[in-house]
Amino acid sequence: MQIAALLFERVTALDAIGPYEILSRLPGAELTFVGERTGEVRSDNGRLGLSVDATLADVPSPDLVVVPGGPGARAHLEDGPVHAWLRAADAASTWTTSVCTGSLILASAGLLDGRRATSHWLALDELRTFGAEPTGERVVFDGKYATAAGVSSGIDLALTLAGRIAGDEVAQRIQLLTEYDPQPPYDAGSPDKAPREIVDAMRARRRAS
Repeated sequence: MQIAALLFERVTALDAIGPYEILSRLPGAELTFVGERTGEVRSDNGRLGLSVDATLADVPSPDLVVVPGGPGARAHLEDGPVHAWLRAADAASTWTTSVCTGSLILASAGLLDGRRATSHWLALDELRTFGAEPTGERVVFDGKYATAAGVSSGIDLALTLAGRIAGDEVAQRIQLLTEYDPQPPYDAGSPDKAPREIVDAMRARRRAS
């Protein structure tokens, strides 16, 4: 099974690496990081380098597409090489997926028209402008399209996909191997749970940016 995970400048690292850690462990999986050009791209804070190993043209018809998000996603919300590749890859893929604001890239390419989808909570409203039906769920499946909410939810998405692709036992083995057993010290991981003043401050900061 060929898996293509898109990389671009200012990508949020965990959006890509979280699913990589899970999906690359599937039996027969061949996961390749693809981009407009090979070489290094920098993460959203500029401090981490990630390697693009193949161009978009090198992987034209993967079985599974993973589109991460991050501030750099906004450079790919208009027609260009990434949209063209996504449309062509989607025509042949078994699964087309995204993490965080990667769903905005899919939606702006026309792949989520009329479909339920999720994204980072600060970007949910934007999904509607691109024809998708936003939902605040952590992981959303609509046909072969699967979208995850913000950043860490990409691991949940990948585990769910692993179960659907290879069966529950394989997915559970991967979960145990990676010791994915979240026990966070705070219960502030969604806008419904976080203190209101923190949510309001983050919304204000986003509006100002």
